[in-house]
Amino acid sequence: MRDHLVIWVNGTRRVVGGGDAFLTLSDYLRGRLGLVGTKVMCAEGDCGACTVLVAEPVEQGRPRFLPIDSCIRFLFQLDGCHVVTVEGLARDGRLAPVQQAMVECHGSQCGFCTPGFVMALAGACHAKGAAREVDWPKELSGNLCRCTGYVSIFEAAERAGGEADWIGARFADDTWMTEGGRLRTESIDVRGACDGVAMRVTSPATRDEALAARRDADARVVAGATDLGVLWNKGRLRPQHWLDLSRVTGLRGLCVEDAATGPVLVAGPLASWTDMLAVCRERCGEAVAVLESFGGPQIRHVGTLGGNIVNGSPIADSLPLLFVLEATLELARASGTRDVPIESFFRGYKQLDLAPDELLVKVRMPLPGSDDVLRLVKVSRRRDLDISTFTSAILVRRTGDRIAAARIAYGGVGPTVVRMRRTEAALVGQLFVEETFRRAGDVAVAEIRPLSDVRGTSAFRLQLARNVLLRFFHEQLVGAG
Repeated sequence: MRDHLVIWVNGTRRVVGGGDAFLTLSDYLRGRLGLVGTKVMCAEGDCGACTVLVAEPVEQGRPRFLPIDSCIRFLFQLDGCHVVTVEGLARDGRLAPVQQAMVECHGSQCGFCTPGFVMALAGACHAKGAAREVDWPKELSGNLCRCTGYVSIFEAAERAGGEADWIGARFADDTWMTEGGRLRTESIDVRGACDGVAMRVTSPATRDEALAARRDADARVVAGATDLGVLWNKGRLRPQHWLDLSRVTGLRGLCVEDAATGPVLVAGPLASWTDMLAVCRERCGEAVAVLESFGGPQIRHVGTLGGNIVNGSPIADSLPLLFVLEATLELARASGTRDVPIESFFRGYKQLDLAPDELLVKVRMPLPGSDDVLRLVKVSRRRDLDISTFTSAILVRRTGDRIAAARIAYGGVGPTVVRMRRTEAALVGQLFVEETFRRAGDVAVAEIRPLSDVRGTSAFRLQLARNVLLRFFHEQLVGAG
């Protein structure tokens, strides 16, 4: 196994070994390379000040330089990749179009957030293509301006959006991909000291190697690191052994298969939320609004489906949807695999039906049928870049004027997401009228015992448990009208 990393930064090849492999990307850029244009403020992936572009090598086509939050991405996850910082945009004394637009539109105020906005703009312009219109508020939802000066930034975005793909031209030399592609197929095992702690990272290239490494029960599995990176930055996590799954391509697949009961979305646990969103736009449009609020683009580009599941949070945005669609999880160990219904996977707060030597390797999610009505709700203090206070998924199938089937799941109302079985039973067979949903609301509040916390009181969550049912009913009336 290789005992060092190789990455490219603004076109320059870098070899990294020892303790530096365990740094966050932002710490490496700022502390080791002196590229201090990458700012760090929240260290949680919330503000976007640390945004850089990262491309993985691809076998065919052009690499995609995607904006990510460098403060919560570990360097060992980027072996074989190409990183572009704000210092890498200008060329031969000429500013990139996004930089020039920010100057001309006075998009920079205090200036602290400006490099992050510039990089997010550059990534969006790179990705948009010639014919695609860009929804700039959504594209920039992962960046916060502390001076509240978004109007001038959006004006700069519109101006820069009409320019040619500067990133594609600036880094047209993709010779790094040949070596990078080979590096991504090699397993690595790097050891070194970080913050005075002896550490090790194992990054296997195949699923079999990952399952073999999983036998070390002390190894902390890391996929997207959007949660673990925060814990690291806050000093709450210092595992001596990381098991990094980022290069196991066999865990990334995402496709729709036809089954006897209908189409099924089959996803590897490393499927990113950006990729999930692309599939849902075509095959499960009801999920799009919630997925678009799943962090900002920087989070969605690296955050994974499997990480959201295995993290075990009762307010994970994906779980109510997976509950009502009755997803099945395939768990694997070196000796074989087993399937677990997602509802059975969660035994308590952060307690999972996952053995120490098992990995989540596949998620099967039956898609809604043509007669199913699915609605998802996320309630949070802020629309974008915020943790949920309450989440829900409601799926109803009608026969004439009666409810033939109902599946309901609530998040943020207990130690796990709750499948609302009694509330479902109160709906099935009843007339599709407001009174039915009001009575179901009474059942729902008796079925849960939410706590009060900094995001909302118990009474608030109980009221939401009623309101989402009435909202569902009235939305169907409006739709029918």
